[in-house]
Amino acid sequence: MNRLANSASPYLLQHAHNPVDWYPWGTEALQKAKDENKLILVSIGYSACHWCHVMEHESFEDEMVANLMNEHFVCIKVDREERPDVDQIYMSAVQLMTNRGGWPLNCICLPDQRPIYGGTYYPKADWMNILMSLADFYHNRPDEAIEYAVRLTEGIQQYETVDLITEQPEYQLSDLETIVANWKKYLDDTEGGSGRAPKFPMPNNWLFLMRYAHLTNEESIAQLAKLTLNKMAFGGIYDHIGGGFARYSVDGRWHVPHFEKMLYDNAQLVSLYAEAYVWNPDPLYRNVVEETVSFVERELMSPDFGFYSALDADSEGVEGKFYTFSKSEVEEILGDDADVFCIYYHVTEDGNWEEEQTNIFFRKEQDDILAQQLGLSIEELQSKIADAKAKVFEARSSRIRPGLDNKILASWNGLMLKGVCEAYRTFNKDSYLHLALNNAKFIQQKLINSHNRLARIYKKDVHLETKQVAFLDDYANVIDALIALYEVTFDKQWLDVARELANNAITYYYDEAEGMFYYTANDDEQLIARKTEIMDGVISSSNSVMARNLKKLGMLLEDQQYEEISAQLLRNVMPYMVKYGSSYSNWCLLLLEEITGLYEVAVTGDDAETTRKELEQTYIPNKIMLGGNQENLPLLQNRVSAQTRIFICKNKTCGLPANSVTEALKQIALS
Repeated sequence: MNRLANSASPYLLQHAHNPVDWYPWGTEALQKAKDENKLILVSIGYSACHWCHVMEHESFEDEMVANLMNEHFVCIKVDREERPDVDQIYMSAVQLMTNRGGWPLNCICLPDQRPIYGGTYYPKADWMNILMSLADFYHNRPDEAIEYAVRLTEGIQQYETVDLITEQPEYQLSDLETIVANWKKYLDDTEGGSGRAPKFPMPNNWLFLMRYAHLTNEESIAQLAKLTLNKMAFGGIYDHIGGGFARYSVDGRWHVPHFEKMLYDNAQLVSLYAEAYVWNPDPLYRNVVEETVSFVERELMSPDFGFYSALDADSEGVEGKFYTFSKSEVEEILGDDADVFCIYYHVTEDGNWEEEQTNIFFRKEQDDILAQQLGLSIEELQSKIADAKAKVFEARSSRIRPGLDNKILASWNGLMLKGVCEAYRTFNKDSYLHLALNNAKFIQQKLINSHNRLARIYKKDVHLETKQVAFLDDYANVIDALIALYEVTFDKQWLDVARELANNAITYYYDEAEGMFYYTANDDEQLIARKTEIMDGVISSSNSVMARNLKKLGMLLEDQQYEEISAQLLRNVMPYMVKYGSSYSNWCLLLLEEITGLYEVAVTGDDAETTRKELEQTYIPNKIMLGGNQENLPLLQNRVSAQTRIFICKNKTCGLPANSVTEALKQIALS
């Protein structure tokens, strides 16, 4: 066993028996490189990454390759989910060098950590040739290597940076119209999503486009959003038997998934489909939310209500083996009921993807159309499919399961907590509220110390009061979730925790001179660059989430500093948003809120909770909710009595109190 054997990371433990002399990222390895003047080989991945497993098997488990790596390099293995700060730096380097990125990420660095070469997956022969060439290059031409590292490091330090803009522009709807017009060119009006493969769900993209379509009455965008939501839910990227989404589809039709199931995808998709149901009450969206939350509870939740990170793509060394079936296997499970199930999910004798006789379950037809073709009522068809799914699920449960990454990350728990809050907001199921409260208590007790500083990773035997590493996304996503929890409970304790975390985020991460948040704290380990995360990817960037958090907190708490920082962040990023809206979709949400205005909807009185639930059934995406029966926020002062009333406020002006939801909605319609 190598030095990874004592790690808590499932990904690092996967490599603990490699003949490569792996080190975890840390002082021992970095000092060894300097002492021995050796190049550093930084290899970054995560436990559910299929091609990480392939490269491990082909190269890192091979004695000859390992000997080459051990002789010429100090080899460091990094779990990108544990150390996204390290990943960001070397991903930036690889993108600058190759115009592409991904995992496994492999970077060769000077002994002082500055990179000179990098890429992603390499077949064994190519990997060995690269390593020998680089070792020879550094040995014989060290000055050239240093010169290149200097230029590349300067590029990394400038990558994803913005200029400070002090003058406040007048935002116009035309700004968003231009962004969306450019964005629309890249969307697929046949299959939904972006117009190319592979296809990622990109929840923040569709949340913005859905809200934009609603608030601007842009029907073509509304149809694209509905198309995408339906196609994803019908496709093989969705687990029709057990619920939950895979990370992406390798094709352009959402058919063949990359089978790993990540907490962050499912968390955000729960939020998206829950909100979409209020916008467009399609029973399909409800099913997706119910099944996905059930999947997360069943397979990604710890006994003390923390959420685990991921399920592997592979089982028994084969990608997707747990999830796919031959037609004969389906027939053996279902007997006479197999025919309808096979038609419904397009199961064929030859198989419906490249693996011979293997099927990925996916849908094409709406239930009413298919029921008519089969001579069944819709109810009969749905009953048959529900019974068959239960039997296939039971049979599948006896298979060898994909590996579980049992890391509990603050950032991703924040995303899931928000998803559960949104599910409760839409569907009013008490079980969702209980789940949200239990997870919030877990975060509060296990991940936040007495100084209101976060730990990124839950470690059972580590005392919270010792210095823990956390990053801006941990603060941003937990704050976002706590605001959402306040909005569905009116329990101010969650807003108080959010405020304390926001204050620490400003203290330790915000750079007033640049007007942006750094990803790492000012008292964290200093790497070769201190990065700002600005562009929205599959997960919204930490700066965009903080900008929206501070806008909401500023309004709820009447804190001008929060609102000023939020405004500064948007000003800085605004010039970059026009050309590629997809990479700034969460910023676009903030811009949309600036242009349309945010309603503050205060519900007070003895029946505040019942009234809140009724009001939530109308789609008002540009609002924040507050209320209850205590005068514990500025806007609630002198507005609380036994009588239930609704106050609609916008641009720091409130209308007359409404005594019913109908009256309140009229005020919103007229404003």
